[in-house]
Amino acid sequence: MSENSKVKVDVKSDPPAEPDQDMENVEDAAETASGDANGDLEIKVEAAEAEAKVSHDRFLRVSAEFENYKKRTRREVDDFRKYANEALLKDLLSVVDNLERAVESSSEQCEHGQLLKGVDLTLKEILKVFEKFQVKPIEALEREFDPTVHQAVLQEPSDGYAENTVIREFQKGYTIHDRLLRPAMVVVSKAAAGPGDGSGTDGSDQKNES
Repeated sequence: MSENSKVKVDVKSDPPAEPDQDMENVEDAAETASGDANGDLEIKVEAAEAEAKVSHDRFLRVSAEFENYKKRTRREVDDFRKYANEALLKDLLSVVDNLERAVESSSEQCEHGQLLKGVDLTLKEILKVFEKFQVKPIEALEREFDPTVHQAVLQEPSDGYAENTVIREFQKGYTIHDRLLRPAMVVVSKAAAGPGDGSGTDGSDQKNES
């Protein structure tokens, strides 16, 4: 009989790797990647916030400009409506002047009664048109002279009025809404000359003959 022999096989294995070093490397890589990601995210957030601020400022500026545009356009439309007929109404002022003179002249002469009534009615109709378009006469007589609405053509000394007072009116002035259509042509008072201002002398020299 043969004897069974046992064969022993020695298996040599490498020593296990150290786990701590590998974990440290992984953690370092993860921290680096996380730090880079956070940095990129912060940059993107800051850029987005800056862009949003610029967009908001631009929106506010455009909104303000649009509001100003609407106000300016509304004002221009209102002015156009108010003063669209200004030139025509200004031309009619001379017609009114002539009609008023005709009425005054006819009233003084007490003649042509029917003609006077017709002229007077025509004048009143035109004045109604003026009133419709906010054309109003300027108060001048016995008012203090106002260079913004009065045009002085003469100055006269006067004891009955304070200096710089309108004492006569050559031509009526008118306004349309709040704008001057035509100034009133007036005579303005000035201080009367005092008794010492005269320079007259009784200039006859008499010679005594002996």
